[in-house]
Amino acid sequence: MNGSVKNSRPKKKKPRPKAQSFDYTILFVVIILVFFGIIMIFSSSYYDTLTSEKFNYDMYYFLKRQTIWAILGFIAMWITMRLPMNLYKRLSFLAYMFSNVCLVLLRFIGTEVNGQKRWLFGFQPSEVAKISVILFLSLYISTHKNSLKTMKGFLKCCAVFGIPVILIALSNLSTAIIVTGIGATILFVASPKIWYFVVAGIIASIGGFFAVTLPQFAYRFSRIKIWRDPFSDPLGDGYQIIQGLYAVASGGLFGLGLGQSRQKTFIPEAHNDIIFAIICEELGMIGAFVVIILFALFIWKGIKIALKSEDMYNCLVATGITTMIGFQALINIAVVTNTIPNTGQPLPFISYGGSSLLITMASVGILLNISKYCKGDD
Repeated sequence: MNGSVKNSRPKKKKPRPKAQSFDYTILFVVIILVFFGIIMIFSSSYYDTLTSEKFNYDMYYFLKRQTIWAILGFIAMWITMRLPMNLYKRLSFLAYMFSNVCLVLLRFIGTEVNGQKRWLFGFQPSEVAKISVILFLSLYISTHKNSLKTMKGFLKCCAVFGIPVILIALSNLSTAIIVTGIGATILFVASPKIWYFVVAGIIASIGGFFAVTLPQFAYRFSRIKIWRDPFSDPLGDGYQIIQGLYAVASGGLFGLGLGQSRQKTFIPEAHNDIIFAIICEELGMIGAFVVIILFALFIWKGIKIALKSEDMYNCLVATGITTMIGFQALINIAVVTNTIPNTGQPLPFISYGGSSLLITMASVGILLNISKYCKGDD
């Protein structure tokens, strides 16, 4: 009798973790990088805009626009930080499908810039694809945990980010590589089968080989040749690389001073992907080191948030966002120093760009949101 009464008692539900204060370190790092980026965009662009009819001789042309995007970015970060995490779970599949549809439409009605279709209705679908892949892949894995124990299930997870990777690679191989890195890192954290990555890596390598060597993508192979010897075409494809290296070298230890860069008059669109070279020239190795330390601090705190997340979904999303920003920063700096071939990836928070900054800051808001539910504070 007593046993039956005891067994009939309703089981207590596991209480949801209470929201705590978010990670202020990440917030401060982002604020510093964004405002530093605005200053460096002005420093690297004012000469060109002041002397160009295209920009109405307005030295504040890019400064004003980036400031507006930064304000919108902080608003987006504040919103995504306050939304319930369950809402992201419910919307992740819709966001994933929306980004894939936009990537398909890009092939037909996209706006061509510098010979590549990367813009659709004023934004880059590949930027949306980054965060949508993170949200949906994390949801798929957290709801199909046992599937990762089999090769079939593992490959299904690979297909989740493999589909947008293929669509992105048609016009933007570097972003496709970043999305691949994001997906692979999330799978590495979640998967107990390390040798599955060997098989997936072989498949990805074959795909990457064709993405570079096929005739319609011959320009990608030429980038590799220029990377190996930029001085073989110093006034053509190697021009930006060479001028960027001159900027890095001429900065020395302390730099020439803020606004005193000489190479910005030679580097095309110095406020965009190559802005780290101007940082090196104007602020020297010390300034560049400070920027790298700030990104390293962001990555470290992002990893801690992922490790301290009690929910698997939150852990994987935090992993994906940290990987996205950290990997992109690493690639940008490596390109500027000619460690890897030119990719066209902006430096997060610092390079000029609307959709990139907006999506990145919205992603940071989600990371801060997750940090509120982490166990144990230092």
